[in-house]
Amino acid sequence: MELTGEILKNSRVIAVVGLSANPERPSNIVAAYLKGKGYKIIPVNPGEKMILGETSYADLASIAEKVDVVDIFRKSEDVPPIVEQAISIGAKTVWMQEGVVNPSSAAAAEKAGLKVVMDKCMRKEHMRLNL
Repeated sequence: MELTGEILKNSRVIAVVGLSANPERPSNIVAAYLKGKGYKIIPVNPGEKMILGETSYADLASIAEKVDVVDIFRKSEDVPPIVEQAISIGAKTVWMQEGVVNPSSAAAAEKAGLKVVMDKCMRKEHMRLNL
């Protein structure tokens, strides 16, 4: 099975970094879709208290539970500290959404044993694989 399918099948808890409370933003559309498919969504947005009915955290380090996937909706240049936090909290996967590409952070995550997906949409992959 390809990597994206393996990640989507074996992951349950997704921290969405840069999740917007605005239902028209891509991050909100993707997170709402994934939540509707049974994934636990943990919003990471320091400017919000609640998104999609879930408590929003200022950063990954503030999340008390285990995170399977860190889904990144931020500019490519904002990725390095997010990946460092993903590694430090023991996430299994770093997923950079469409348009988010940071090869050096991807290499650092892979070196630390994390799976990495870059420049792909979790919602589109889930739909494409018909999971």
